[in-house]
Amino acid sequence: MISAEQVREHMVVVASDGETIGKVDHIEGANKIKLTKGDSPDGKHHFIPLDWVENVDDRIHLGKAAKDVRAQWN
Repeated sequence: MISAEQVREHMVVVASDGETIGKVDHIEGANKIKLTKGDSPDGKHHFIPLDWVENVDDRIHLGKAAKDVRAQWN
């Protein structure tokens, strides 16, 4: 499992289909990634659960396709 300490501000978040979802604003609580509102299609902050993350290198890679992420984010 990925830990919150691996997630850094402004890291790019990428869906399993290779589409960029956005950039990290910060970790909210112990298990949510808050995305920057500037990269959001509706100009709002969105949250994704840390358990959607498959791996972290210089980017955050999710285990869901972009359409599924956008349908399920808060």
